[in-house]
Amino acid sequence: MPKNVLQMKNAYIDEGTSQRRQQYDRRRQRNRFIGWVLILVVLLFILPIFNLVRSRELLEQRQRQYREMTQQYQQLEKEEERLSTLARKLEDDDYASKYMRARYYYSKDGETIYTIPDLLPK
Repeated sequence: MPKNVLQMKNAYIDEGTSQRRQQYDRRRQRNRFIGWVLILVVLLFILPIFNLVRSRELLEQRQRQYREMTQQYQQLEKEEERLSTLARKLEDDDYASKYMRARYYYSKDGETIYTIPDLLPK
């Protein structure tokens, strides 16, 4: 086997080399174009995905806020019902005097009050 291989220089070999070079350049340009198109496509998808994620987080936040406000509304309805019941009961003079004596420790002259927690009116 020969150690040194020499390539012949003639028109046929030069033409083949130039064709391979042109093919290589065309492939390189095409690959570069496809790379730029892929980068553009990725960038075009990033913005909608970002907006979608932000919208999802906002939706979850609003749903939590809605649940909290619903619970707060139910608690306020119960409190309002309790207070309206108490207001109706306080229209009765006997109940009002009993309530004031038990709750605020009012007494008549010469009267001593002993509080028993289970007997307080509600």
